[in-house]
Amino acid sequence: MEPEVKEMETPTVVETPTTIKMDEAGTLAPVSSSDSSSEQWREIADKTYSVLATLPEYLGKFFSEYRKPLITLGLIFGSIVSVKLTLALLGAINDVPLLQPTFELVGLGYSIWFVYRYLLKASNRQELGQEINKLKDQVVGRVSQ
Repeated sequence: MEPEVKEMETPTVVETPTTIKMDEAGTLAPVSSSDSSSEQWREIADKTYSVLATLPEYLGKFFSEYRKPLITLGLIFGSIVSVKLTLALLGAINDVPLLQPTFELVGLGYSIWFVYRYLLKASNRQELGQEINKLKDQVVGRVSQ
């Protein structure tokens, strides 16, 4: 029992020979002119140059007009970054063995000294109030006499 194999008839394509005319020999298909693409690039370059040429003037006008809000945003951004860096630094210090308890003892000792030095007696509290007022005047800019 052998399987039957049927051969399919393949259609034959008859190619007709093309004749070459001597007056058309050697001519190529027209190529898109590079002048139009070069002009497009030149227009794009000119627009880009004009935008870049006016950019410093535009930015200067923008910064002079919105100086206070930009400074405020910069200060907010800077404070957020500094708080994050401080917290990361403190987290790294707390991971070092024996540093965290040492800093806690130093802080506790300073707190005890501060209470003993400034808060126990009324005269010392007045002295602390005067020192705070002096510091406030220095920061604000008022000259105390």
